[in-house]
Amino acid sequence: MSSLLVDNIGELVTNGVGADPLGIRRRAAVLVEEDRVVWVGPSAYAPAADHRIDVGGAAVLPGFVDSHAHLVFAGDRAAEFAARMAGEPYTGGGIRTTVGATRAATDGELRATVRRLRGEALRQGTTTMEIKSGYGLNVADEARSLRIAAETSSETTFLGAHVVPAEYADRPDDYVGLVCGPMLAAAAPHAKWIDVFCERGAFDVDHARAILACGQAAGLGVRLHANQLGPGPGVQLGVELGAASVDHCTHLSDADVDALAGTAHTDGFGTTTVATLLPGAEFSTRSPYPDARRLLDAGVTVALATDCNPGSSYTSSMPFCIALAVREMRMTPAEAVWAATAGGARALRRDDLGVLTPGARADLVVLDAPSYLHLAYRPGVPLIRQVIRNGVPQ
Repeated sequence: MSSLLVDNIGELVTNGVGADPLGIRRRAAVLVEEDRVVWVGPSAYAPAADHRIDVGGAAVLPGFVDSHAHLVFAGDRAAEFAARMAGEPYTGGGIRTTVGATRAATDGELRATVRRLRGEALRQGTTTMEIKSGYGLNVADEARSLRIAAETSSETTFLGAHVVPAEYADRPDDYVGLVCGPMLAAAAPHAKWIDVFCERGAFDVDHARAILACGQAAGLGVRLHANQLGPGPGVQLGVELGAASVDHCTHLSDADVDALAGTAHTDGFGTTTVATLLPGAEFSTRSPYPDARRLLDAGVTVALATDCNPGSSYTSSMPFCIALAVREMRMTPAEAVWAATAGGARALRRDDLGVLTPGARADLVVLDAPSYLHLAYRPGVPLIRQVIRNGVPQ
């Protein structure tokens, strides 16, 4: 069994039990065997290994876990972005533009886009990335989108209920029937999760509940786009159905926050339904940012993700989202880094990701900096020196 020692770490973020939320260790080392962490401790007591990487006192942290991304698409919407920057409001209507381009694309073209964006994210420290469908919106194109997504990630999400496609504009009930019937049957073998865009202009709460219930019956876990464009019932629906994550959470009432807080783990640590915040979307749509501080102070588990998509958040950079969260959403640097690593893992209900403790998957990021603080302190600077994924240097 091959072993790798990552040694001479100046500051190691473990997200394990410690005196601070990040479980920081100084002058540390990590021993990896195959794809797992097997030992963490002081460099002075590091065991021998087949291979050794000396990081020269740099900071090391778990790989980022991006739990919300839309990578299977064709075309771009740069003109739509320019229009928003000139003052036009974001309504979500541009999704149908991407649907047309995606349906017309070949498998090879879609696969190339997924691989390009996944590689882009990996170079920026993202070692796990959830990938949604949602730009096919018919049986064949939703199924092929998920097949292509599954080539790159085990965390795949069926989002046939992204918007009602043009051909069903006057028959939304019929489209919900299609999503719950033939589309779900074709998609489920390639998906782990089901998601719905529960928002004005997309799916109302009754349609969303019906679709998610069908997904649960088919064995899929629940995720939900909720409360992005305005107040609504999405967050409380997610809590009602035991969703792993409700995503966006831009417009929350006191009742929404209380509902999320009410899903507290029995061990008293965090909540079973995670609030996943997507600051790239607010940046790209000039919308109000979610109030992370309000959620954190209520005891809600918060994750950060990119929402990488061609319309409302065309970024694959988790470091950028960390910087936005600190600057615009009242998170501390430590809270933002935890949310981008362990928080993302919680949103995927994974306990083997987002941490560097024995038994965890060996996903490590070496910074070209002495501390994780530099991720927010030096926004826009390429600080990812090296990525180790599944125990393998990339």
